[in-house]
Amino acid sequence: MKQSGRILGVLLVVVGLLAVLGISLVGSYNSFVQLSQQVDSQFANLEARLQRRFDLIPNLVETVKGHMAHEQEVFSNIAEARARMAGARTVDERVGATNQLEGALGRLLVVMENYPQLKAQESVSRLMDELAGTENRITVERDNFNAVVQQYNTRIKSFPAVILANMFGYEARDYFQADPGAQQAPRVTFP
Repeated sequence: MKQSGRILGVLLVVVGLLAVLGISLVGSYNSFVQLSQQVDSQFANLEARLQRRFDLIPNLVETVKGHMAHEQEVFSNIAEARARMAGARTVDERVGATNQLEGALGRLLVVMENYPQLKAQESVSRLMDELAGTENRITVERDNFNAVVQQYNTRIKSFPAVILANMFGYEARDYFQADPGAQQAPRVTFP
């Protein structure tokens, strides 16, 4: 009788430990799912802001283009960057296209600085204000996206969660980073 009581006690302890382990594994897996969805959701928010910028740029370019026909290179760079953005499918492609577009926009803004009569026009001023507001929202969304990616990456790389993350194929996500040349201000020369 004593022997069966010990066996039953050991079995209950083992079952209890397995239950605690199972609950812990389920909790870890669910946190991976939740954080992965947050990363995807935040990237969608960022993409919405990028799309707004993408939609504003043709209006700005067309408004400015009428006054600056000799700045064709700037306009073609913007058109090329927009085309690349439209065709981007992966996060890395979107980041590269966004960085190219930001560089082209920077050059356009430098050109516009050299045309005070252009900046004084109401339509250009209004579009520039909209673009500036959009750029601010993009910055906020990038920061939010990178914060969620950091939280996700930290979770899936922490022990013992890393074991479960590897078992279920959860991999580290890339941050939305600026182009290496983004630290330099754009240069525009006039003939």
